[in-house]
Amino acid sequence: MRLVQFKDTAGAQHVAVVEDQNTLIPLKGVSTTRELATIALAKGMTMIEKAKIRMGDTTVDYNEVARDGRLLPPITHVDPAHFLVTGTGLTHLGSASARANMHKADNKDANETDSMKMFRMGVEGGKPKAGEHGVQPEWFYKGDGSIVANPGADIPSPSFALDGSEEPEIAAVYVIDHDGTPVRIGFAIGNEFSDHVMERQNYLYLAHSKLRHCAMGPELLLGDLPSHVEGTSRLYRDGKVIWEKQFVSGEDNMSHSIANLEYHHFKYDLFRRPGDVHAHFFGTATLSFADGVTTKDGDEFEIESPLFGRPIRNRLMVQAERPVTVKAI
Repeated sequence: MRLVQFKDTAGAQHVAVVEDQNTLIPLKGVSTTRELATIALAKGMTMIEKAKIRMGDTTVDYNEVARDGRLLPPITHVDPAHFLVTGTGLTHLGSASARANMHKADNKDANETDSMKMFRMGVEGGKPKAGEHGVQPEWFYKGDGSIVANPGADIPSPSFALDGSEEPEIAAVYVIDHDGTPVRIGFAIGNEFSDHVMERQNYLYLAHSKLRHCAMGPELLLGDLPSHVEGTSRLYRDGKVIWEKQFVSGEDNMSHSIANLEYHHFKYDLFRRPGDVHAHFFGTATLSFADGVTTKDGDEFEIESPLFGRPIRNRLMVQAERPVTVKAI
């Protein structure tokens, strides 16, 4: 089952089951996926079970909602500061070569980089046995809920950015229960979007390069993630595809297990604050930047996977320079 969040023509928010590529079935008595998760937890039910009970008798035209720009990310929080967006890198079996390609102009022996060392650590210790903890992955903070672009909306890139290009990834979505227990409610396809030129200058700039907008959805996949996921990432310019490549994800294609990535994120008390929402990107091995592509203002990103239903498409928008003034009192 897949869910979407959207606004009606009056601006009210709804959550709906995706019946098919053209039809949505709104849920009764609940307006957000977070609210549905809270009710399901209180009743000791799964998201799928609770959604089936709440399905109404009316339908909505999915294409009309998308055309009108009324789709929302698959998870939201009324206070964006309580929606944390994070991720892990060097988690996929091809990610080290993609990273090495990014850095090869500055480091002729990519096999000796810290990135390659961390990748090898993941291959050797990223999938621990049950009851054991594996090696830590590379981890980064992207921002709060305010940096998540709606499906179909522009992805802003700051004026000071050196690059803004896609990263097709799967993101897991979580709510933190009243007792501080992280609860995974589903998965979404996403565009993690980063500044790869800045990152390439020095790996210590990774933190800066990740402080960018991103996009997810529009559909939230409920239940477990298959061990093998296939998708396609495309870059459009003036309506034409200028780059296209297949990508794979899921644990069969990863050097870390999802359980290990989750443990090393939620082991911190800060990330188990009751009522918070988390979206955590699991990484990728497929980048147009690694293939020598330079994006331009107005380019459009499209990331799709049949598993996640409707593709996510966003346009790159370079922001005007905004002066920053620090006051002292």
